[in-house]
Amino acid sequence: MTNVLSELLETRDWLMADGATGTNLFNMGLMSGDAPEMWNIEETAKIKALYKGAADAGSDIFLTNSFGANASRLKLHGAESRVHELNKAAAELGREVADASGRKIVVAGSVGPTGEIMSPMGTLTHERAVEMFHEQAEGLKAGGVDVLWVETISAAEEFEAAAEAFALADMPWCGTMSFDTAGRTMMGLTSADLVKEIGKIAHQPLGFGANCGVGASDLLRTVLGFSAAGTTVPIIAKGNAGIPKYHDGHIHYDGTPELMGDYAVLARDCGATIIGGCCGTTPEHLRAMREALETRPRGDRPTLEQISEALGGFSSASDGTDGAGPEAAPRRGRRRKA
Repeated sequence: MTNVLSELLETRDWLMADGATGTNLFNMGLMSGDAPEMWNIEETAKIKALYKGAADAGSDIFLTNSFGANASRLKLHGAESRVHELNKAAAELGREVADASGRKIVVAGSVGPTGEIMSPMGTLTHERAVEMFHEQAEGLKAGGVDVLWVETISAAEEFEAAAEAFALADMPWCGTMSFDTAGRTMMGLTSADLVKEIGKIAHQPLGFGANCGVGASDLLRTVLGFSAAGTTVPIIAKGNAGIPKYHDGHIHYDGTPELMGDYAVLARDCGATIIGGCCGTTPEHLRAMREALETRPRGDRPTLEQISEALGGFSSASDGTDGAGPEAAPRRGRRRKA
């Protein structure tokens, strides 16, 4: 299946994705507890500004404001009947911004987790999960996305359900998990486990990897784990802009644009092809990342020591691929540049 993302992957050795959705919308006035997807109808200018911020900063890919636009999560806001409408609107706004940019930009339809635990541990059946993901996928497809992008997943079963739904929608896709528990997802998967999972899926993704998690250092250790497993599928790295800090009633991420520039280059050298940010990543961070990727030469694959020296220490002693448990590691301060 040929599409703009696969075309770009054939001609470029790295692509830059976008940054945060939620934290940037909070900066625009979204209130805690509100459904950001409602802004696809109620605050269209702000959603287009979100997308345009990424595009103007140099992103080759940006994700739509549809992370929580599945029936399960929208039910919390009494909007479970609006899945198709809200996803289609998110995609249409993205299509408008991308088409006006004057260059090839991939509009990726963001699909987040259902928020439910899948059987046998929980009550969500595979069939119902596929149904929910398919409903969302069809809305995003109708709005004109180039690719579907499932993210922040922790369970293999939910990843499989999303892949099956995307096949039903006849759409290409990418997928990332969040490794936020000592190098593992909340459901215990390691980077090596995800590589094995990708190999079992019939409807293969155009790219896979990690997003969110604890911090940039931990995420890059996970990317090294993907590379070590010998995957041939392009790797995605979307790390947070540092570590969240609570200040004056708000959550702020302490990663500077300079730090995210270092992260972007290290992500590329770790083996990532698609490189972006997650929580706390603003257009200012993205501009620094783009400049770093364009101006700094490709280097050797970094060691864990080099990563921790550049970005700060790891949150755990192991990423789980060595069979070790979640033993904490002291977090060291970041280096200071003269």
